[in-house]
Amino acid sequence: MLHKQYYVELEKYNRLLARKNEKTSDYNGIYDRFRDPVLTREHIPLFWKYDLDIHTNPYFMERLGVNAAFNSGAMELNGKYYLVARIEGADRKSFFAVAESDSPVDGFHFWDYPVELPDTCPQETNVYDMRLTKHEDGYIYGVFCSESKDTTVNDLSAAVAAAGIVRTKDLRAWERLANLKTLNSPQQRNVVLHPEFVDGKYAFYTRPMDDFIDTGSGGGVGFGLCEDITNAVIDEEIITSRRKYHTITEAKNGAGAVPIKTERGWIHIAHGVRNTAAGLRYVIYAFATDLKEPWKVIAEPSGFLIGPKGGERVGDVSNVVFTNGAIARENGEVYIYYASSDTRLHVATTNIEKLMDYVFHTPQDPGRSVDCVAQRCEMIRKNLEIIKNEN
Repeated sequence: MLHKQYYVELEKYNRLLARKNEKTSDYNGIYDRFRDPVLTREHIPLFWKYDLDIHTNPYFMERLGVNAAFNSGAMELNGKYYLVARIEGADRKSFFAVAESDSPVDGFHFWDYPVELPDTCPQETNVYDMRLTKHEDGYIYGVFCSESKDTTVNDLSAAVAAAGIVRTKDLRAWERLANLKTLNSPQQRNVVLHPEFVDGKYAFYTRPMDDFIDTGSGGGVGFGLCEDITNAVIDEEIITSRRKYHTITEAKNGAGAVPIKTERGWIHIAHGVRNTAAGLRYVIYAFATDLKEPWKVIAEPSGFLIGPKGGERVGDVSNVVFTNGAIARENGEVYIYYASSDTRLHVATTNIEKLMDYVFHTPQDPGRSVDCVAQRCEMIRKNLEIIKNEN
């Protein structure tokens, strides 16, 4: 016998999953935002949170609560859309779960069970932020942050971040490989596997860090090669998209979604961080690298692509947008899945042509206020002349 409240909550849950998402009226010509998040903690199945046995849970209380559903890898597979989301329990531990839909913008429902990763790292306490790469070797790889307690210091908040690696063919059976080793970087997270071999080797975009929070001497998004994915070791990291003073990447930056291949270059959708009086502000930005030498930046438009807006600014870690998943379809459609304030997951839609136009034709940041004003005034003069001639 099920508690009567179960049916009340089930009706809410089913209504949520059936709700159709709609584009907002926000316009910038680059992408469209959507009214509703695609995943929230309300999307979590009831039987993940409640003990449904009325004898052991007579008041129908949450026994294993869920706090958030956010940073998600993304993939289209066999005509369906899949998100491997970060689910954070009320106990602060994160885990991965697969959500599936016939639509890229709504209707996502979780599989019955979350992902059970092989337990090969006894010191590992937490896992999160998986990037999914369909590699040309035939596997789907998941690269994620593997967090452990830093036992070298007497500080309960001190942690060590490493890049964990798993692979699968169907998102159900996962093989755990050895964590990535970077010889010149003590810690790593926000690591992305490039989808193609480079010079016959596996290629990774890294984020060199001196410790768990601060990048320290890490100069930006790194790039490195390894021979063997089952025991991945990177000897040397080249910096691609660099951190720069008084920009959106001043505090740190990192790879986001798996880069998208276009006829002009690889388009990267990454994240940048700067310090403010209210704390760190995370935004999403884009840049492009060379097709044959994917560590070489060939275009870097000024400013951010997506910043937190409206209700997106509020959550567990406010003033944050973050992406680790995008789907680029063969028909040119692009879906960027981004989380807001470490709480919920949204989608923005665009296409390859628009992304290419944005990345390759948006002016670069000239670096100084006086030059930025001159850049803007030049465009204003041109536009006023067009308006004058039009009238």
